[in-house]
Formats: sequence, structure tokens, C-alpha cells
Amino acid sequence: MAKDQQPQWADVLKRRLANTKKDDRSDEEKKAEETELFTKYYTDWKEGGDKDKSYKNIPRFYYKLPAEDEVLLQKLREESRAVFLQRKSRELLDNEELQNLWFLLDKHQVPPVSGEEAMISYEAYLLVGEKAGPKCKKFFTARVYSKLLLSDPYGRISIMQFFNYVMRKVWLHQTRIGLSLYDVAGQGHLRESDLENYILELIPTLPQLDGLEKSFYSFYVCTAVRKFFFFLDPLRTGKIKIQDILACSFLDDLLELRDEELSKESQESNWFSAPSALRVYGQYLNLDKDHNGMLSKEELSRYGTATLTSVFLDRVFQECLTYDGEMDYKTYLDFVLALENRKEPAALQYIFKLLDMDNHGYLNVFSLNYFFRAIQEQMKLHGQEQVTFQDVKDEIFDMVKPKDPYKITLQDLVNSCQGDTVTSILIDLNGFWTYENREVLVASDSDGCNTADFDDS
Repeated sequence: MAKDQQPQWADVLKRRLANTKKDDRSDEEKKAEETELFTKYYTDWKEGGDKDKSYKNIPRFYYKLPAEDEVLLQKLREESRAVFLQRKSRELLDNEELQNLWFLLDKHQVPPVSGEEAMISYEAYLLVGEKAGPKCKKFFTARVYSKLLLSDPYGRISIMQFFNYVMRKVWLHQTRIGLSLYDVAGQGHLRESDLENYILELIPTLPQLDGLEKSFYSFYVCTAVRKFFFFLDPLRTGKIKIQDILACSFLDDLLELRDEELSKESQESNWFSAPSALRVYGQYLNLDKDHNGMLSKEELSRYGTATLTSVFLDRVFQECLTYDGEMDYKTYLDFVLALENRKEPAALQYIFKLLDMDNHGYLNVFSLNYFFRAIQEQMKLHGQEQVTFQDVKDEIFDMVKPKDPYKITLQDLVNSCQGDTVTSILIDLNGFWTYENREVLVASDSDGCNTADFDDS
């Protein structure tokens, strides 16, 4: 059959070649046509002649926000966002569906039990996924299973760990939707006023805050919001991404106040608790000796152990927002958050900016000497033995190990994990004394432990 077809194909090819029109044009004519076509296509491209055809398949990804005077468009945008969030909320598992999921998981557990943990195999896991309904489908994937797969010899995962994973995901989505309701601009971030409204409306749902007087609500909200903005808005843009709020632990700490049986220790260590907020505000009132609602440099000098150097406090009032040379409560909160969290990058950034007097982006020997001289003056005032700057400077550079042996950058401080110690040495006599006597203090702690052991025995 192939041999019979071969001559036929050869004949067809010969006929086509014979019928092809021969191009008798000269090279100049061909070149002229090529130039003409090129000019035509290039001109069309420059003028955007094919714009509609070229870009018709690219989806629109930018929608201009309505202007303030476009009331109807703004209202339409708000309504459409509300409908979108309601639809997203309906896609989440409710309490009844979560309870049903737990019953299904428990029903399909695969023996043997690992310790006290009920386990489930991949086959049973997929079976539960089919029975649980469409809302649960996204949780029953190979990726999720592999995330939770640890060291079980039978290749199973813990039912409790999986259920906690689902609960956490549902909570995150619920919280995101809740926060998005306060996102007035609809851009995925909250402004300070948006977060203030969220926390103010959250207060009645937190049993641990039941004892707060309503007159204190505004101060509590200010105290809570400052922590979010101090750590999550380092560039001071005035807004925070909702994703960043969900990713950090602050919201967990805030919502921990729903627990009616929260221990006293947990409350004291939680910035958002009533005792903590009252402590910070009480300190502010105690410092405000003239009762004008603001703090002067002299009043702030009594903060903590009253051992912050005058030079450092000068820099605080030079760099931070003040009103007629005095500090308000919001600025004071930033100051407190920085000094109480000196290990954190955001706090180190705050203090580093104060130490970097010339805004060079680094600290050199002159900067260190300038601030340490104030420590030496305080030591002399208290009759303490003087320490030479050369020794302290060498210790600081040994601790930090900066990339440049003559300059210390903010990144050097963060990378060294010694930023809190270095800043304490330079701005606080008590911090320097603690560093100088660290070996004695450690020995005292050890003696105390040994004595306790001896007494117990």
C-alpha cells in the first residue's frame, strides 16, 4: 500500500512546485517591499494601532479608588466588599460542622493508639475527607497530611493535631474577615483609627477586662494599639498589613483575655491585660508631677530606676514627637516599649536612632565615647570606681563583631544578639552596673540555688 502511494505523493509535490509563481522581481524591488512593510508595522506599533488586539487577553488588575466626592462609587465599593466578606464567612466551618468533623475523625481512627493520641492513616484520612463535605475539602490534601506526619512507624498522623490545625485555620480566616470589616480603604491594611475601633468594640467580649472603668477605655485602646504599631510599623507609615497582624503573636495575647481563669502571672506578662495597662498608665501619672498630662525631660528622668543618662534623655526629646518640649502618653508608650523590649529589632531601631546623632547609619568610637562619658559622670557622682572608655569600647566591639571594625550598624547589633546589653551600657547606669557585675550576680544566684537545695534537704 505504501509503495502505491509513494508515486502519488511525488506527483502532487511536482505539480505544486510547477504551479508556484516564480518571483521575477529584482533584489532592489524585494528590498523596497521589505522596507515598506517594516515601516508600516513599526508605525502601527508606535501609534498603538494594534493596542486593543495586543492586550485584550490581559486581565485588568488595577482599579482606581473612588475620590472623596464620588459618594455613590464609594457606597458601591463598601457594599460589594461587605457582600464579598459575607460570602467568605459562609465558606468557613461553623461549630456544628466542626463537631461533625471531629466525630468522623474519631470514628475512623486507626489502631494502635500512640501513647494517648488517637491516630489516622492516609486511606482513612481521605475517606473522612469525602464524607466531611465540600467545605472541608481543602484540609484533606496530601500536603496537609505530610505537614503533620512525624515519626509514626505506621505512617499515620495524630487526629488531635489535625483537628487543631483545622481549628487554627478557621480561626485565622474568621479573624481576617473580622479585621477586614474595619479596613475602610479596602487595601488590606488597618490605619491607627481602624485598629482603635476594632479593639474598642472587642473590649466587651474579653472577660479579663470586665473590671475596667469606661473612662479608662480610651487610654487602654491607646496602650494596646501602640504595641501593634511600634513593632509592626517600623517605617511609621501609619498603617499595618492585616497579614502582619495575623502573623504575629499580639492578637493571640489580646484574645487570651477571653479566658476567665487566666493566671495572675499570665496577666502580668501580657501587655494587653488590665493590670499591665493600669501599671503603665499609673507610672505615667506618677511621673507627671505637675499634673498637666505631659512629661518634661526632668519628669521622665525618674523613669524606672532613675538611672538613664541626661545625654540620652536629651536625644529622646530631640528625636521624638513632643509638644512645647513635653511628651504625651502616646510618645511615652513608644519609649516604654523600646526600653522594656531591648532584645527586639524594633526596639533596637528606636534606641539606635537616638544613639546615631549625625544620622550616619552607624556608631563609631566618637558616638560611643559621647554617650559613655555620661555614664562615667554618673559613676563619679555616686562615688563608684571609674572604668576607662578604652576598656568598654573594646568589649563592645568584641561583643558585636561588626563587619567594619570601626563602625557598628543597626544590623550588626541585631545579628550579634547583644544589642540589649550594648545599649544598656551606653544609656543606663543601672544597666552598665549590671553588666560590670554580671559574674558576681551569677555567683550570687548560684549560691542562692545551693542554699535552697541545702535547706530542702
